[in-house]
Amino acid sequence: MARRYDLIIVGMGSGGMVAAEFASTLDIKVAVIERGRVGGDCLWTGCVPSKALLASAKAAHTMRHADRYGLTAVDPEIDTTRVWDRIKRIQQEIASTDDDPERYRQMGIDIVFGEARLTGSESVELGGDTLEAKHILVCTGSRPVAPPIDGLEEAGFLSSETVFELDRAPKSIVLIGGGPIAIEMAQAFARLGVETTVLEQADCILARDEPELAERLAAKLRDEGVELCLGVDVERVTVEGSQKLVHGTQRDTGMTGPAEEILVAAGRQPNVEGLGLEEAGVNVGPRGIETDDRLRSSVDSIYGAGDVAGRYLFTHSAGYEGVRAVRNMFFPGSSKGPYAVPWCTFTDPELAHAGMTVAEAEEEHGADNVEVFRQDLTHSDRARAEGATEGAIVVVTAKKRVVGAHILAPGAGELIHELALAIQEKMRFSDIASMIHVYPTLATGVSQLAAEAAFESAQKYKFLVRGSA
Repeated sequence: MARRYDLIIVGMGSGGMVAAEFASTLDIKVAVIERGRVGGDCLWTGCVPSKALLASAKAAHTMRHADRYGLTAVDPEIDTTRVWDRIKRIQQEIASTDDDPERYRQMGIDIVFGEARLTGSESVELGGDTLEAKHILVCTGSRPVAPPIDGLEEAGFLSSETVFELDRAPKSIVLIGGGPIAIEMAQAFARLGVETTVLEQADCILARDEPELAERLAAKLRDEGVELCLGVDVERVTVEGSQKLVHGTQRDTGMTGPAEEILVAAGRQPNVEGLGLEEAGVNVGPRGIETDDRLRSSVDSIYGAGDVAGRYLFTHSAGYEGVRAVRNMFFPGSSKGPYAVPWCTFTDPELAHAGMTVAEAEEEHGADNVEVFRQDLTHSDRARAEGATEGAIVVVTAKKRVVGAHILAPGAGELIHELALAIQEKMRFSDIASMIHVYPTLATGVSQLAAEAAFESAQKYKFLVRGSA
């Protein structure tokens, strides 16, 4: 006899966990099916291990450049085995506390481990058992995709799913790709003394970010020893002894990148195979489950959230979408319409993004209606005090309202939210000037730029000012 629930969640990664926790507050019966480890990519192959690696790399970099702070610089002795051990300890700490399955069971959630397959609009088969529910939420995430490069499979390569399974960092590495994963890892490896090369097909890194800030970050990576090769078409991989050689052309000139290891970070694909989605009537496209603005699939009772639905491949958007989907199941129509997702590449300095780039704003609103406010961190007292002036704040407005924001700075991922809220609420940039910002902070730069916008508006009304004469 089938077990009956109000909600079945397939996948207990970033989207499934948040959705389950929210659902547990609604006095409904919830089951979560997970085929692997609770925590998903974020805990085991993504955010947590990569940020732990970046923290170790930043500590090593600071030691080398301590003279910038009036201290004696030292060249750290780096044993990457200890760095990888630290990463695994942090993962286990989170797995045994916040991501512990028992924590969710105490919320009243049934957690079932195994391979799930949808057998209808309200049924899921699991190892011979059948679970039924009024609603099903699919949160199975995505996985790295390997480009069809001759010899790559035979040579062997790392991905974001396998690099943290190593016991140590390789002595040299070639990264294929120039997106956030590749760029974060490249800086971390280089700072830990690994000979690092990045091969990117496009003429820039981080193609979705504001170009002028991405270029600044690229310059910093090169200064730190990353061999950053743009405009590269990778053609094949060979092996010579202990070296793996990546062969390609860069602007019609042949090149070869030798290294102990290759890390492929060239995109991801949704985990839709084996779930019985098509048989259940769910439309699946190249980016995953096709959903409407309520996150509902072509089958009214089945929803998709996170990477498997193919919008924004971020942990924070997966969690948001998981909750949004559950709200729409049990409070129909409560969460619909478009939504904006800010993001951040956690290099040092960080590069954060919200809304439109300058080019996107000019294309949508017309160049005459777009105004761009910029402040270099060399004008920030806090950045000067901390020796971190390599960056800038860029705010894009259209008809005086904030439509885009881009920050290259320490803690940019923390700074971006104020401007993301302004974009969401369609605020005038000058409105931010009315809020007092703590000094000295990097966010002072945001208020200074907002003050510029306010001063511009004030010029229109200066004829009303009465002088003393």
